Order: sequence, then structure tokens, then C-alpha cells
Amino acid sequence: MQATIETIETLNDLIQINNDRIEGYEKALHETKAADADLKALFSSMISESHEIRMALGTEVNVLGGDMDNSTTTRGKIYRAWTNIKAVFTGHDRKALLANCEAGEDATQRAYRDALEDEDLPAYLREMVSEQQQTLKRSHDKVKALRDAAK
Repeated sequence: MQATIETIETLNDLIQINNDRIEGYEKALHETKAADADLKALFSSMISESHEIRMALGTEVNVLGGDMDNSTTTRGKIYRAWTNIKAVFTGHDRKALLANCEAGEDATQRAYRDALEDEDLPAYLREMVSEQQQTLKRSHDKVKALRDAAK
């Protein structure tokens, strides 16, 4: 029973980080300039990606008898507040926006690495979480490449 509770907590942590990611990219969409239509499309795609991942995780939480968490992480709230302050000083240029997004993607990758270190995570869930991590890593790499290319 304890392993099930810990598994639910681990999955809910991943749900929270995806909630953070959704909020972060919604904020980034609002900060994106009209000239950066490619970013608007990318950010919208990443929001959809996290919604799908979140629903898959939530389904597993429900199957295990838990309730899906709909909140964001405290760290996520603090990070978004910090980026709001930082934006006042750095502006909303493409490179700064992408750098903030990359930092969020780094946090997501850390959360997934932590979840995969949970020895009690059942094999079928470990496989699902690993696949999600790889999907999110590809998104991270897109953001990083765009940030590197930005002037």
C-alpha cells in the first residue's frame, strides 16, 4: 500500500511539473511578438503536448485509486514570479524568452529524472514516464536550438 501511495505522489509530481509547463508556455505565448509566429506555433504545440502527458499520468493516478493533482509546484510558482521580475530588466526579446523557456524545460527534465530514480515505480509506469521524458527532451532540444540561434 505504501508503494502505491508513493507511486501516486510521484505521478502527481509529474502532473504538477506539466501544469507548470502549460502555464509557462501560456505566459510565453502572451509575450511572443507577432514577428515570432514560429514560436507561437511551437509554444502551442508544447502546451498540447503537456496536456496529453498530464492526462495519461492522471489516468494512471486514478487507476491506482488516487486523485489527480490540478495544482502547480511551489517551485513553478516561484520560478514564474522570478521570470516576471527578470523580464522587467531583460525585456521580452526572442532570446530572453527562449532562455526562460529552456530553464523551464531543464526543470522538467530534472523532475522526470527524479521520478525515474524512484525504485518503487512499477515497470509499466517506468516505461511510460521514460517515453514521456524522451518526448519532452526533444521539445527541450528544439527550444535550446532556437535559443542558440537567436541574436
